[in-house]
Amino acid sequence: MKKLIIFYSYTGHTKTLAKELAAKESADIAEVLDTHRPGKLKAYTLGCYAAIKGKAWPILPLKVDLKAYDTLVLFSPTWASNVPPAVNTILEQLPKGKKILVKMVSASGNSKCKARIEEIIKAKGCTLQDFEDIKR
Repeated sequence: MKKLIIFYSYTGHTKTLAKELAAKESADIAEVLDTHRPGKLKAYTLGCYAAIKGKAWPILPLKVDLKAYDTLVLFSPTWASNVPPAVNTILEQLPKGKKILVKMVSASGNSKCKARIEEIIKAKGCTLQDFEDIKR
C-alpha cells in the first residue's frame, strides 16, 4: 500500500512533523507551495479570512501524481482554526477513492474544521480514515 504525506507549512513547524512521519513510515512526501508566498500581513489577514470562508488560492503543481497512492496523509497548519487556502486547493484536487488521514497542527491543538474537511473528503468520493489535532 503506497502512502504519500502531503504538507503545507508557513512557519516550518508542520514541515518538521511531516518529515518525521515520512521517515518513520518510509512514505513519500510532497510539499504544497503557494505560487506567490504571502507575506505575514497577507497570510494573517487575507489568508485567515480566506481560510474561514473555505477559499482556495493558487499553488504550484505537485511533483507527484496523487492517483498513484492508496493513502494520502495531509499535514496542515490551522489559520483561524481552519484549513489555509493552499490546503483548500489540495482538497479540491483529491482523486476519488483515496483513504485520507488529516493532521492539523496548531498552537492550541484544537482546530474547528473536522466537519468541513470530512464533508469535502466525502464529496470527493474519498474516505476520512483519521483526523488528528496536534499541539505544537
